[in-house]
Amino acid sequence: MSLFRAASHQNSDLSKLDGKKISLDNTLTILSFVILIIVVVIPMTMIVYNTFFFKGKLDTRLFNEIIANPENISAMRNTIIVAFWVTLFGTIIGVFFAWLLGRSDIPLKGMMRSMFTIPYMFPPFFGAMAWDLLLSPRGGYFNKWFMNLTGMKTAPININSLGGIIFVETSYYFPFVFMQVVSALERMDPTLEESARIAGAGQGYVIRKITLPLVRPAISAGAFLILISSLSHFGVPSILGFSQNIFTLPTKIYQLISRASGEFQGIREGAALSVLLVIVVMLALILQKIVLKSGRYDIIKGKSMRPMLIKLRKAKYPLLILSFASLFVIVVVPLVMIFLVGLLKAYGLSLTPNNFTFNNYKNVLFESKMVKDSIFNSLFLSISAGLICMFLGVMVAYVINKIKPYGKGLLEIISVLPYSIPGMVLAIGVILAWSGAFGINLYNTIWIILIAYIARYLAFSMKSASASLQQVHYSLEEAARSCGASHMQSLTDVTVPLIRPAMVSGFFLIFLPAMRELTTSVLLYGPFTRTLGVAIYSLKTDGNLVQASALASFTILLIIVCNALVRFITKDRKGV
Repeated sequence: MSLFRAASHQNSDLSKLDGKKISLDNTLTILSFVILIIVVVIPMTMIVYNTFFFKGKLDTRLFNEIIANPENISAMRNTIIVAFWVTLFGTIIGVFFAWLLGRSDIPLKGMMRSMFTIPYMFPPFFGAMAWDLLLSPRGGYFNKWFMNLTGMKTAPININSLGGIIFVETSYYFPFVFMQVVSALERMDPTLEESARIAGAGQGYVIRKITLPLVRPAISAGAFLILISSLSHFGVPSILGFSQNIFTLPTKIYQLISRASGEFQGIREGAALSVLLVIVVMLALILQKIVLKSGRYDIIKGKSMRPMLIKLRKAKYPLLILSFASLFVIVVVPLVMIFLVGLLKAYGLSLTPNNFTFNNYKNVLFESKMVKDSIFNSLFLSISAGLICMFLGVMVAYVINKIKPYGKGLLEIISVLPYSIPGMVLAIGVILAWSGAFGINLYNTIWIILIAYIARYLAFSMKSASASLQQVHYSLEEAARSCGASHMQSLTDVTVPLIRPAMVSGFFLIFLPAMRELTTSVLLYGPFTRTLGVAIYSLKTDGNLVQASALASFTILLIIVCNALVRFITKDRKGV
């Protein structure tokens, strides 16, 4: 009888634990859906609603007018042209240097590999600023020097053109392909290549017919990252194109809204045009899935062999010179130009020590309230967004990977959707949703930018946490609960400590991009809520080029310090 009572008591305890587990699982699932509906679904729904409905009635006239407008057609054509050529050139350059550093015996690989990833760290609009200072047709320093030297009446190079936009974006986006492909090449099974060489195939044939097809998934993934980034990018086309009336869809959306001075009709027009931009991006994503689906190859084997390095022989040093020349143009020239102009007493003076001063740095860092506010705002937003997304991403990842409720696929799609659409579109959705439509008006406050950042960067944390959670076996939590721990205790004492490194990585994956963000916040900032990116952009567009360059120089140093800190922390955790 006592055994029966003990068994009944034990079953009762287990049922209570199971009941608490189910209750907590339901709470986490419901909370995940509610938060994502608020920060993602409602803004996206408001874009569609305000594009195709007016005063509660279906009205497609606005969308039809936007589509038929010749200026918008021209902007769409420019967007596609720029994205196509940036993707093509960025892929070719990325694959070439990835092969050179991953499969050849070229010297100084470590240094070059680090330098080729530098453009990935910095905002592309910094590069646009630098090349505009150097090659603008009127005041570009190189153009003025060359015209004085040769007596030419017109500038030899005009960076304010579609070609200039393509060049700058290619310089900053080719690392997407480079980093993907160099990793795949280094881990590739060498058997097929060696078999082809034994059969008498030449090196060129092996590269064309075996090596490149085997890494096609990596090439495709990097190429489509370039394509989507270029389609939705705002900074470079705005800095290099506005002065020549060259518009892409993101810059045209910005012009529509800024020209309307925040009036609702202008926002509706921007929303309608953003739907067109989303359609273009979605077509690119569909194409990406088709290409990746048809290009899956098993290139990594369970062997310790590494692919054989190809001897460049006489081509070694010419290719080394080409690599350093490319790095000089892509990395060194724009960075040096930004720092030098930031030291000038006034823009237009010659770049000589007599004309240098540190007053610009003093003014922007210590005397300008706008800049000080922007630094504070960026730190607040990047830290807050990083922490919130870190915990929210872990919760969503836990629901998807461990609880696995009905609709988990939908939950995952909603969480990654904002990163798949342009930041400009997300900003419009947030404006429409949280500027009084539901009785909550956050317009011109820092909170509306924070909501946009949370939606924009949640995918980073969620994907990082998902990869880590998949390695945590469910038996670990069950063992903790069988020892008397509650479901919440097993989460906080077992699961969370095991995935803490992924949480830290997820935080920094959000913190660093948020610190230099421009595309999303350029439509959301108010008089006192400028971010660092917006402050630099505002100084540049207002004509304060030396102060904009000084602030950009400070931001570059800040990014370098933050990246070094991230590497130190992540390296330290890996060694634990």
